[in-house]
Amino acid sequence: MKHKSIYAIAAMCCLASVQTMAQKTLGEATKGKFLFGTAVNMQQVNGVNAAESAIIASEFSAIVAENDMKPQPIHPAEDRFNWDNADKIVAFAEKNKQTLTGHCLIWHSQVPNWFFVGEDGKPATPEVLKERMRKHIHAVVGRYKGKIKGWDVVNEAFEDNGSYRNSKFYQILGKDFIKYAFQFAHEADPNAELYYNDYNVETPSKCDAIVQLVKELKAAGLRIDAVGSQSHMHMINPTVEAAEASFKKLKAAGVHILITEWDISILPSPYEGANISTNFSYSKEMDPYRDGVPADVQAKWNKRMLDMFNLFLKYDDVIDRVTVWGVTDNGTWLNGFPIRGRMDYPMLFDRNNKRKPIVDQMIKLAKKYKTIKKK
Repeated sequence: MKHKSIYAIAAMCCLASVQTMAQKTLGEATKGKFLFGTAVNMQQVNGVNAAESAIIASEFSAIVAENDMKPQPIHPAEDRFNWDNADKIVAFAEKNKQTLTGHCLIWHSQVPNWFFVGEDGKPATPEVLKERMRKHIHAVVGRYKGKIKGWDVVNEAFEDNGSYRNSKFYQILGKDFIKYAFQFAHEADPNAELYYNDYNVETPSKCDAIVQLVKELKAAGLRIDAVGSQSHMHMINPTVEAAEASFKKLKAAGVHILITEWDISILPSPYEGANISTNFSYSKEMDPYRDGVPADVQAKWNKRMLDMFNLFLKYDDVIDRVTVWGVTDNGTWLNGFPIRGRMDYPMLFDRNNKRKPIVDQMIKLAKKYKTIKKK
């Protein structure tokens, strides 16, 4: 008699547990309104974290790679690609009949240094960098042509004040690096949707800059289907009104909207935003809920989640996907950002891999909205 692996047994037990919590999931409740997804890592995809693997497979209609499709892990050397993890993520999505988004092709962070260095050791020329971008994008997008619905083509190209980020891409190629990236991605897979993705899109100056970018790309005859708003949120900011104002601007610009990395930190914030290069020193005052979240604070977080989710549903004619950036409180990146060692509670599943009560409230809210035909 063959014995099943401990991971397989654990996954089946967790899946059964998840399925008995409620007949509906957010992925099911939002069907026809927008996809409801999550970011995945290799422990989940490989079944090492069997509990979270089971949750992802049963609860979500879409997934995106948290790290393994970014330039550095997938293309560490000019003549070498690491396809193993990305291939497994594609297979995981296919197995679970989930829509997969590619994240991301061009970003100032998590990109290998060789991209920007010429053979003489000096900064790469515009011609060299442009050709490296073309080869990278054609290789990655081309490998998964027909398997990935859309790509975050360029990630975080603007500062909050609306100026272009002074990345190495911008230093060498100017703002046209964005146009080249969208051109190359469309060449590699003409049927794939193409997205621009950023954080703090609710900031008026940044949103205005993104709208201008959309207009410039369209004027150049380039495809851009949607703008991704990462939506890393805190207990106060951004306000619902600020988020809605950004939705109105993007809708008027003729693009759809993606909520790409949604989480709401319950902890005090030393600043607003999601610049991953920023870290602050640990203090107990900034980590107040190690023994659990007080009921009144939890109620405020629940209301915050419902208020934002209600806004997403209100704009479901243009919002195509809502993706949470993680699965459980235990695995959230916010336990280590922007202050390492804290205990945050920003996700829809708790540290025991159980659905929080807020999920059923969100499902009930989704049922109240009639599904409308997408334009």
